[in-house]
Amino acid sequence: MREAVETYYGSVLEHSRDLKTNACTTAGAPPTHLADLLGRVHPDITSTYYGCGLVYPHELAGARVLDLGCGTGRDCYVLSQLVGEHGSVTGVDMTDKPLETAQRHIDYHTELFGYVQPNVEFKKGLLEKLDELGLEPGSFDVIVSNCVINLAVDKPAVLRHAQRLLKDGGEMYFADVYADRRIPAGLAADPVMYGECLSGALYWNDFLNMAKQAGFADPRLVADSPIAVRDEAIAARLGGLRFYSATYRLFNLAELEPACEDYGQAVIYRGTIDHAPDVFVLDKHHSFEAGRAFPVCGNTWQMLRDTRFARHFEFVGAGDSHFGIFDGCGINIPFDTDASAETGAAVASGCC
Repeated sequence: MREAVETYYGSVLEHSRDLKTNACTTAGAPPTHLADLLGRVHPDITSTYYGCGLVYPHELAGARVLDLGCGTGRDCYVLSQLVGEHGSVTGVDMTDKPLETAQRHIDYHTELFGYVQPNVEFKKGLLEKLDELGLEPGSFDVIVSNCVINLAVDKPAVLRHAQRLLKDGGEMYFADVYADRRIPAGLAADPVMYGECLSGALYWNDFLNMAKQAGFADPRLVADSPIAVRDEAIAARLGGLRFYSATYRLFNLAELEPACEDYGQAVIYRGTIDHAPDVFVLDKHHSFEAGRAFPVCGNTWQMLRDTRFARHFEFVGAGDSHFGIFDGCGINIPFDTDASAETGAAVASGCC
């Protein structure tokens, strides 16, 4: 299957328009500041982009970022602008042809961005074998991936390696495709369906358990939308399977608890994060309005206090008294799949 995926993305697909479904495409327009950055990426790269989300979290200036499954490098060159000349971006992919395109445009973007030297590099390798690429453990602030982990044959290995490469308090912020049930073996073995980012999609609950086993104790859903498969022949083969594109953030914090516990704590957002002066969105259930006290569970407190976001918040409460489970906690399935099939509606993903 790995060879089939490499052939599909290295030879079969020449442009984004060659995809048979919209699973590997990003719906909706990006925010203005991101649209401007995307507009500066070379057309040879944007025309061969495959992804299902925007993998550019806030507060990246000076950060060291790793892009898993970088393809021709579109996200890397956007991230290059976000981290700035004092940050760095490393892209990893297993396919020669996309990497050749990415490498060929390094000097173009370095000059366009006004940098003295490149802040982007690309490495060939398997996501399941990141330990073979000479990447220093605990050296990355943020790891991103855009609709690629579903293509990996050994997904638990990808998550384990990502956790090992992140600094304490670092974050994996990635978009991917998920299914509302486990994929039948016949579909999972189909190379076209796999290459279209459908038959390799993880079932929701398997992903949540996999992430926790890899050391990411409290996965947070950021955004989601149902995928409409408009190709009638492919839709007929899928039967009742439903697919969703979703963005998750996984924090590398050792002391996160299995559930959201109430310690009487709150946070106040200072309104100082770039492009988020009024509201900062941590995840789908935590939107922090500037200047307003917001009660949070112990895990959310840590996700703000022990990460790159700390200087943008005031923290209220010592956390030395426990008041039981945080109100609203306990629902660990991201989607109400019956409702979201029609409306895209989501329910709580573990907190608040």
